[in-house]
Amino acid sequence: MILEPAPSGFKTIHSIDHNAFGLPLVERTDVDGRELVIADGSGELHVRLQDEQAARRPAVLLPLDGMAELRLDVALYFVRHLGGQHLGLLPAALRLTPFKKRRLIQLLHAFDVHESGGSPRDVAAKVLASDHAQRRSVEWKDSHARRAANRLIHDSIALVERGYLKLLRGL
Repeated sequence: MILEPAPSGFKTIHSIDHNAFGLPLVERTDVDGRELVIADGSGELHVRLQDEQAARRPAVLLPLDGMAELRLDVALYFVRHLGGQHLGLLPAALRLTPFKKRRLIQLLHAFDVHESGGSPRDVAAKVLASDHAQRRSVEWKDSHARRAANRLIHDSIALVERGYLKLLRGL
């Protein structure tokens, strides 16, 4: 989320009180301003402040791109949070369930094994912790672990080769 100073003539109701969010996980300053990474139970919110006036008189900059609706949802949650409503900082579309987190970790692990030259047997052994990977070729060929490992490899490649964009869009 990008914050700029509100134009003159607008009455600012809430300035950004850093104490309301706790200590940021990350705080960086560069030529484009300051970036804060704020975390709560729902996830992380990246806030870019164009300058110090943006913290005192915040206005949300909303680029009208393919992510505009999702950015608008994030901004609405942020405004509600500033107003004292106890919501997560992120809309439900951007929150990962424990199942999705485990699945993403599993996919990235499978991708790493595959990219380093690992076979489906290696993926089954290292990622799925399956003893089927140690079986003879005939048994391995009909194994559910082999099918699961091949699916993981296929899905992990798709995730790394642009599938991650679905995550960013909240799909």
